[in-house]
Amino acid sequence: MKITLKSWQQFIAVGLVLLGLSTVHAAELFDETTGTTIFAFDQVSIPHSQNLRLEMRAPQRHLANPVIPRGAPGTPDASGVQFYGSVIREGDKFRLWYVAYDDDTANKVAASRWRAAYAESEDGVHWIKPNLGLVAYRGNKNNNLILTDPAPLGFVNLKVLLDPDDPNPERRYKISTHVYFRHNTRLGTLAPFASADGLRWKLLTDAKPQKAELKKEDLVLPAVHFEPSGGLYKWDGMFYACGQNALNATRPYHGRVVRMYRSADFVHWSATSSLGFVRTPQHTLLGAGRSLEGEQCHEAIGVWNRRNVLLGIYGQWHGAKEWKDITVDLGFVVSNDGLNFREPAHEWTFLKRGDDGAWDPRQRGAPRGGVGIATVPRDRFGDLVVELAGQGPGNYQLPAITSEFVTAAMPVKGGTPHRFYVNADGLGAEAALKIELLSDKETPLAGYSGKDAAIIRQSGFQTPVSWSGNTEARNLPERIRVHVTFEGRRNTDIRFSALYLRTSP
Repeated sequence: MKITLKSWQQFIAVGLVLLGLSTVHAAELFDETTGTTIFAFDQVSIPHSQNLRLEMRAPQRHLANPVIPRGAPGTPDASGVQFYGSVIREGDKFRLWYVAYDDDTANKVAASRWRAAYAESEDGVHWIKPNLGLVAYRGNKNNNLILTDPAPLGFVNLKVLLDPDDPNPERRYKISTHVYFRHNTRLGTLAPFASADGLRWKLLTDAKPQKAELKKEDLVLPAVHFEPSGGLYKWDGMFYACGQNALNATRPYHGRVVRMYRSADFVHWSATSSLGFVRTPQHTLLGAGRSLEGEQCHEAIGVWNRRNVLLGIYGQWHGAKEWKDITVDLGFVVSNDGLNFREPAHEWTFLKRGDDGAWDPRQRGAPRGGVGIATVPRDRFGDLVVELAGQGPGNYQLPAITSEFVTAAMPVKGGTPHRFYVNADGLGAEAALKIELLSDKETPLAGYSGKDAAIIRQSGFQTPVSWSGNTEARNLPERIRVHVTFEGRRNTDIRFSALYLRTSP
């Protein structure tokens, strides 16, 4: 399906659901999101290498798309199941929040036709819209709308964050929403909600909506046009609402960029903001009157928090003079500090929008507005592989160069045993990964390097690393590095995706 600005919400859903699906794990595996992950594409975590090349992987559209179609006429989502939304896995269930857009054209308060709704799934593919019985719509409560107080307040899009560290159980779930306010024209802003169960929500301010929009005096952000809820995440004790806008910055850029506002309590938000990501083409200013043109960022970054690193997708806006000609693909970014995002592969398209009908082939030509998913092997967004180009041809061929990398120094908890796991493919009798532990000064650690190095010959998502038969590394210094070497006659078969570090259970 060709993705235009009219249907971008459906397409953007891909990355967000995909990231949720990537956390599915079998009973014998540990939850990788609770440890430290060193991804192959993370140049901050893997700053030192030789004779290796990064190859990124693109996800595949699922044959079951759309997995959450729009509803029947007269239902709250008859005109659209809109993302941005959120997917959170809790126990054995996926929980999904989205914006339901109805077909009640007689309703002249346009914003009130956008409501927050809920779906759930056991496998991330087959979804149900449960009858929650919470919100009256067209004379009954037989629908999947979540209850928001006050209502109506039109949700353009939303993000849900599970915050188990909040001491107040009534604020265990948090929503940031993109709503509208009036200032000569209609502008976007943020409204913060909290909930105990993810179904019944209360606005954390005393705002009184007017025609499903906020009044200017009720804003928690400066009175500028900001389209939030591209992403919502918590980093180093602060909440960040990620969105897009085209405000002038300390350094001029063309068009829409990724911007973040922050809060310590989710109620009071900063007046200042930070620029999270700007694409290289945006350094070329196209001038006044050309705001739709050029390469830009759209709807900011949907974030997957992996504790030590943030993964995200954003909309790659491909501009044009007319709205109807603008298209959006998906790009992939990473951050190690919660503020600055970068592309591991320059201007690489994570997922292309595709031709008309490619997204939901079963509904070619049908009305758009559902949610689809795409899949990628678990935590295999990109791989390090052996690079042969440096060896040179014929008489110019150089001696064999070792293919290896050394991680940045990482802290470990003193006095606690640690376990390491490798996510890699192509391993076997003639293709192995040698794993050695070093001090932060790159001194080999006795018992974990040299003749005592671990040799991994088994492919897998979470292959345990064992030194002399022991999977627990003990008596480690406060900071360590990991040295990984691609060995064997067939080391070109190896695809290294990630390394995991966790304290022993």
